[in-house]
Amino acid sequence: MEKVAILMGSSSDQPLLENCKKYLDAFGIQYEEHILSAHRNPDAVTEFVKKAESTGFGVIIAAAGMAAHLPGVIAAHTVLPVIGVPIASGALNGFDALLSIVQMPPGVPVATVAIGGSVNAAVLAAEILATKYPALRERLREFKAKGARL
Repeated sequence: MEKVAILMGSSSDQPLLENCKKYLDAFGIQYEEHILSAHRNPDAVTEFVKKAESTGFGVIIAAAGMAAHLPGVIAAHTVLPVIGVPIASGALNGFDALLSIVQMPPGVPVATVAIGGSVNAAVLAAEILATKYPALRERLREFKAKGARL
């Protein structure tokens, strides 16, 4: 099964994605975390994303706050599904990040979850992968039958 890449702009974002990792673990989905900033090192982001599919990734989760460029930059350079997780930060407490992530130009879609919605990002990643993996689809059915709780 393909892996999920969890990308974030800063190591300070890692605690905000703990529940995402917990849910991916529960579904038996392998993942890798990477700290890559669309502002500080855009070339590294582009390089990672262009190799993502060939290195075994099937979905990319990108967490970003404020201007939230990371998910859009990623989506512009790959055909893999990209899920944006707006991070609550700044004066608007994440609303600016939410709007930035959902306002992508035509042809550069980013699936977006709620501000701080890392659990839904993990579940959506599992649902995307489940289109190819029946066993994962069954785990999702069991999860939903339990009221969408681990």
